[in-house]
Amino acid sequence: MIKNLIFDFGKVLVDYDFDVFFAMYIHDEKRRKAFTPVIYNERLQQLLDYERKPFDEIMEDIVNENPEYEAEIRHFIAHYPELVTGEIEGMRALLTSLKAEGYSLYGLTNWCSKVHHTMRQFEIFKLLDGRVISSEEHMVKPNADIYLTLLQRYSLKPEECLFTDDRAENIAAAEALGMQGIVFHNAEQFERELRERILSSN
Repeated sequence: MIKNLIFDFGKVLVDYDFDVFFAMYIHDEKRRKAFTPVIYNERLQQLLDYERKPFDEIMEDIVNENPEYEAEIRHFIAHYPELVTGEIEGMRALLTSLKAEGYSLYGLTNWCSKVHHTMRQFEIFKLLDGRVISSEEHMVKPNADIYLTLLQRYSLKPEECLFTDDRAENIAAAEALGMQGIVFHNAEQFERELRERILSSN
């Protein structure tokens, strides 16, 4: 029986958009296109998600590696929380209903320490009963250790958990540990699949 619902943050509870962010602050399209890969790349994302050293130190390294874009990088640092454009439509109402139905709600996200700005900004995060954030644990999805950290911290049984994430590889990792999983596309699709799983597990 499903008792615990676990949610990724980005693209599941809240949305973010690098293109919109950069367009607001870098009006020269050619320079914007050249600069975007400096920030929006897998290497830097991994460094920030793990955050084995502080956010500001990581970003200072990026400044040193790319001095021609120092002004843009420092603007990115100063305005990082503005990457988040808002809550995913329909999700706060859905989580409110699910909580009222008796489900426990948890968060499991790959995000740097700046996530706390986002969590203070949006009401949806107040609905969570607990969370595990990659930058605080220095471990990331889809590695098993971060899922096990969540299960152990909150004494959750994997067979009683359902995890949703926008990335299929993160769902596969959760399923390998005995949880159910749903790849997230939008609130309506998620609720439909969730209700089907709930019925079949009862």
